[in-house]
Amino acid sequence: MKASGFPYVLPMLLLSVAFFATPLAVLVGFSFAGSGGATLEHYARFFGDAFNFRVLVNTARLGLETVIGTTLLGVPIALLYWHGGRNLRQVLIFLTLIPMLTSNVVRTFAWIVILGRQGPISEALVGLGLVGMPTSLLFTELGLVMAMCQIDLPLIILPLIAILSRTPVQLTEAAQVSGAGPWRILVTVLLPLMLPGLLAGWILVFASTSSSFVTQAVIGGARNVYVPQLIYREVGTLFDWPLASAIAVVLLLSTGCLLVALTMMSRHRRLVGHA
Repeated sequence: MKASGFPYVLPMLLLSVAFFATPLAVLVGFSFAGSGGATLEHYARFFGDAFNFRVLVNTARLGLETVIGTTLLGVPIALLYWHGGRNLRQVLIFLTLIPMLTSNVVRTFAWIVILGRQGPISEALVGLGLVGMPTSLLFTELGLVMAMCQIDLPLIILPLIAILSRTPVQLTEAAQVSGAGPWRILVTVLLPLMLPGLLAGWILVFASTSSSFVTQAVIGGARNVYVPQLIYREVGTLFDWPLASAIAVVLLLSTGCLLVALTMMSRHRRLVGHA
């Protein structure tokens, strides 16, 4: 008789309940807390303020811009890995993983130097004659997107590499024999195969960018307010825990809806591929 695997799964279930489900339940409970019992007052306050809604839209836009930037950078790197030899692949894997071994705080503060008036980007712009005097990209959305793209780039490269590592080169060779050019091979053969990896990377990048408080606060500054900073203000400055909990739940639900939508797209794509 085959033994049940439940005893081996039980410790993981207990850890998930203790450190994920229970804090999440407490967060949701706080968001509905009111003087007279459960209430939707805090959600109404959040959506009733045009500023809060604009912050939510700005956070979604930041995540989308970072997804686009990491995709434009990650796809060529993944294709270079696929076409490269063993030594090149090892170098690319090393360069992809080494930033992840560095603290996000350290990388964020490194971008302060890079984006500052005396940084390499400013000097390059002056040297090329694009600007007349040193300029700073700190406290701008463009600078924040650049920093987030570098920080989150491994999150989209690694899923793409995992997909391409299982893709035989004979597929592109067959397309070449059929008369397809490089761009047609990329669009009709490689990108459809890479779609599951892209969807996984988009989910990770969007979730990471939307919740990255340190980078948003340090690089974006006080003029660019996003949802994590809004939550910090409600907790650390105004001490309004119920409203902060409601905002956190809204952020979780927004990211969760994207996760569900992309997961459904991935499953639909696989069904089409099997058909």
